Amino acid sequence: MNPKSSKVTHRINAKAFELLEQYPKGLSWSELLSKIEASDHNFHPKTVNGCVWKLVQKFPDKIYKPSKGLFRLLKYKSAEEDTPLKK
Repeated sequence: MNPKSSKVTHRINAKAFELLEQYPKGLSWSELLSKIEASDHNFHPKTVNGCVWKLVQKFPDKIYKPSKGLFRLLKYKSAEEDTPLKK
């Protein structure tokens, strides 16, 4: 077994975290998929899809979905919700 292949899901998850770090307001499902796939053409689209599908389930302490199809890092949740709107 190729040692690199056993870490594919880890690399995909790491890329997802890296991308969500760059987009504090979050990324939609399709944006996240396309950006991860574009980052490494060796990633199989179905593997990327499966990893993104399980992000919230695998990392409930780090990622949440504020609305359907939108992924955001949990650390950005309180900052946005606690910021009062302009008066």
